[in-house]
Amino acid sequence: MSDPARAALDAAHDADPARIDGVAAERRYADRIEHWIGRLIAAPSPALALAARAQHLERWAIPRSEYPLDKPGYHRWRKAVQQRQGARADELLRGAGCDPALAARVAVLVAKGAPRDAEGQALEDAACLTFLEDELADFAAEHGDYPRAKFVDIIAKTWAKMSPAARELALGIPLDAGVKALVVEAVTPR
Repeated sequence: MSDPARAALDAAHDADPARIDGVAAERRYADRIEHWIGRLIAAPSPALALAARAQHLERWAIPRSEYPLDKPGYHRWRKAVQQRQGARADELLRGAGCDPALAARVAVLVAKGAPRDAEGQALEDAACLTFLEDELADFAAEHGDYPRAKFVDIIAKTWAKMSPAARELALGIPLDAGVKALVVEAVTPR
């Protein structure tokens, strides 16, 4: 990964107003996605490595509150965010001197335009692993009004998106006992 390209992405991440332990939330997220890509793929392509850094690029720029707070609204918001992230990644990478074909490939990956190819799957796997490791416990705490079955369903849907290699890695993630019980229930065949 080129240093100017990484620096351009990280500068954009650092503009995220949300902080976790003093670090921009987006930069922390990029670090986690990059970590999981490294665990999944021994030698990721330059496009996949950059897409890992750009996975949630400026996600905060389109607030969730701008869309209806229902399932169709969530899906429209998520699609708009992904399209913007792809376009923004392309813009930043070209501005950092990246080859236009490389920047375009990163944009496709970040915008979820390649869900059926190996790199698109690896990016999905890394996002699912990051959710399970870093976000699920907080999500459960924020939504204490959800019935247990809804959490199990969310985890089962996440699991269904993951490759066998990612599922194997997921089983090794140390989780809080309550969260682990939800995961076990979600992944146990019925």
